[in-house]
Amino acid sequence: MITEQCTHSYGTQQPDLLRRLRRCEGQIRGIHKMVEDGRYCVDILVQIAAVKSALQQVGLSLLDSHTRGCVADAIAVQDGEEKIDELMGVIRQFTKS
Repeated sequence: MITEQCTHSYGTQQPDLLRRLRRCEGQIRGIHKMVEDGRYCVDILVQIAAVKSALQQVGLSLLDSHTRGCVADAIAVQDGEEKIDELMGVIRQFTKS
């Protein structure tokens, strides 16, 4: 798999991504406390679903940035096949349940 840096990455979105990830961290800590406190199972499951959704949105934002930046650049210079293969692998991994 290609692991090189891309110049277009998610740089302009970094503050928003970090904010979202900090929120996820807080939600995880909250879930941890809920379990420690013996809270109702359904309440915990609702919070877990919220964290999964928030992380999914972070991942989709990163996929969008990678596709529009790194993959588009590779295609523009007729060197996109390897980047497309990499992208498809990441999408397969990202969409696994």
